[in-house]
Amino acid sequence: MTSSLSGKTIIVIGGSSGIGAAVAQAALARGAHVIVAGRRLAPGSDSGLRNEPVDVTDSASLKQLFETVGRFDHLVYTSGPSVRAKPLIETDLDEARDNFDVKLWGALRAIQHALPFLHEQGSITLTSGQLGRKLAAGQFIKTGINAATEALGKQLAKELAPRRVNVISPGVIDTPAYAGLGQEQRLAMFAKAGQGLPVGRVGQAEEVAAGYVLAMENGFMTGAVVDIDGGGLL
Repeated sequence: MTSSLSGKTIIVIGGSSGIGAAVAQAALARGAHVIVAGRRLAPGSDSGLRNEPVDVTDSASLKQLFETVGRFDHLVYTSGPSVRAKPLIETDLDEARDNFDVKLWGALRAIQHALPFLHEQGSITLTSGQLGRKLAAGQFIKTGINAATEALGKQLAKELAPRRVNVISPGVIDTPAYAGLGQEQRLAMFAKAGQGLPVGRVGQAEEVAAGYVLAMENGFMTGAVVDIDGGGLL
């Protein structure tokens, strides 16, 4: 059976590591032409992926990316900042604004510049996270960004139709996002988080990537928020 991604052109912004990299590899395995865009890219690749530099906080950089790629079929946005958990009273709001600028405003900038090149039957898949609906002390930045992303995904699904817009909401996933922790501390954190989940473990990037593939391939799916969190919201 031929995959509906076979021969399609997909841009993964934030695809150099973690979930984005897993999405890129999953799409490549299904026969897609994949462009990985970001600020930190490998100098070369023998994997069949094409690398293009982009700064999501810079409209001119995004404009150049889409003009360079030309017509394409699916946009996946996984770029996100490293957010430190702090209560509001201790938070530098300029730093918080920078966090929003990457994940929320960066996504909107990307979509705006992508639209002239995105196929009329194509799709956009954004990334939120369970903290958009699972509230935790000190996480107001992630809560605000993710909740806004989910609301905008639904609104844009109506505004941009027939193009489809969906949002993937991961839970705790074993990715380089936790590389700042020592290995022992990271494994202990994953073990504790996994024990609190119905599935008994944290997730892998490849498992989340399957959700993005579904959002791209399923032509009857739009305005959805797909939770891939091991039951973390239950």
